[in-house]
Amino acid sequence: MKAIVYTKYGPPEVLHLAEVEKPTPKDNEILLRVRAASVNPHDFYSMRGLPYILRTQTGLRKPKSTRLGIDLAGQVEAVGKSVTEFQPGDEVFGLRSGSFAEYVCTQGKALALKPANLTFEQAAAIPVAGLTALQGVRDKGQVQPGQKVLINGAAGGVGSFAVQMAKAFGAEVTAVCSTRNVAMVRSMGADQVIDYTQENFTQSGQRFDLLFDAVGNHSLSAWRRVLTPTGAYVTIAGSPTYLLKVAMMSRFVSQRLVFFISAVNKEDLVVLQELTETQKVTPVIDRCYGLSEVSEAIRYVGEGHARGKVVITVA
Repeated sequence: MKAIVYTKYGPPEVLHLAEVEKPTPKDNEILLRVRAASVNPHDFYSMRGLPYILRTQTGLRKPKSTRLGIDLAGQVEAVGKSVTEFQPGDEVFGLRSGSFAEYVCTQGKALALKPANLTFEQAAAIPVAGLTALQGVRDKGQVQPGQKVLINGAAGGVGSFAVQMAKAFGAEVTAVCSTRNVAMVRSMGADQVIDYTQENFTQSGQRFDLLFDAVGNHSLSAWRRVLTPTGAYVTIAGSPTYLLKVAMMSRFVSQRLVFFISAVNKEDLVVLQELTETQKVTPVIDRCYGLSEVSEAIRYVGEGHARGKVVITVA
């Protein structure tokens, strides 16, 4: 089978399409034919071996794992003898490292049935970004109907999901993005859209119950200035020094200041399935690339201007 592999850290040129052995499922595993995958910033940083501190786990001089990709959607081709929840032919979506490939083996806890109304490409856009937005807005942010929520980085992969989820949970949503994305973000249901090239929302005088930060481009003091006294600031971005400051400051203030990384959770994958099937949430796709074009796709995501998700179609 074909898969994207890399044997050293570096720019997208280190990635290449290779012929590798097709995996065989263990008793508790499922063999998937991958129909689509999507690119996450994690792929860009893993390829580069950044930040360097993570190389203590991923390999100091070269990557221990030679495969990239996490998100996927596809069809069950075979199941191990102890698997009962899926059967060959089922269309599914979920997570598995090394998803930039024609086949992968994974366990059922990382999969859910593909939303019936979505294409494989749309379903592959959901897992990491969707789980991050869902767990950030619902769990860490504890959003409630009628609350005022601001999403920073609303046009990105996570931000586009966060806007729609906050609306689905009954919040009044203000979204922050660049000029070219204003119309797109407004079409996702945002009540107010702020063009950050024209207005600095941290100086607007508005106060919010929840601030969801997918960019990390303002100081913590600026964020706290536009947060209600008991509101929540939830971030998935920022330098190690900044995130340490968030953790330290959270001990001494009434506002909730949280940095988090999403967790793989089958129950939440089912929630995402339901949100998309009821059309409360729709994946936003910027571009689609072929499997042989993964290096170009990751380069584009690394530039930081993707609108929604970048998807890999696996023929």
